[in-house]
Amino acid sequence: MSVLNEVLAANDAYAADFGAKSELALPPARGFAILTCMDARLDPAKYAGLSEGDAHVIRNAGGRASNDAIRSLVISYKLLGTKEWFVIHHTNCGMEFFNDEVMRGLLAHSLETAALGADGFYDVGSGPGSAEANYINWLTISNQSQSVTEDVVRIKNHPLVPAGIPIYGYIYDVTTGRLVEVPSATAAGAAKK
Repeated sequence: MSVLNEVLAANDAYAADFGAKSELALPPARGFAILTCMDARLDPAKYAGLSEGDAHVIRNAGGRASNDAIRSLVISYKLLGTKEWFVIHHTNCGMEFFNDEVMRGLLAHSLETAALGADGFYDVGSGPGSAEANYINWLTISNQSQSVTEDVVRIKNHPLVPAGIPIYGYIYDVTTGRLVEVPSATAAGAAKK
């Protein structure tokens, strides 16, 4: 069953009360960006107090500093003027439940959705699969604090990222809704002149 009709009905209701949102400026009004996970339990607008037009929110699996995430952050700064960035991972992230080899094995067996059991993900599909997964770094997570710090360091050291942009590192706790600072990440992301 598709959710298409539900999404379109919700959009109709949203558009009916759109009002002055059509006048929002292109650059984010509060001048910052967040890189975070695509997990449906995270609502960056709520946990960071955002309204439409306030900030850029870049999402991917794990909230990782992939090449595309860095591309988006550089555009956010260079063309749209953001001056501060956050890297926010979260507890109980699905990226902690597998590694590159597991993902490659699952996809080599079948392209159907895997199941998650007590021992991690396992394949329930009948195939065919593909070996193309061997050429992707899945950016899995084995330690949340370490992954946040690694991502902040990767972004901070990127040759297209100006030294003066502070990058803060946090973990969102899915059981409390709180943002918990990763001091080593924030220290690594401190603005330099």
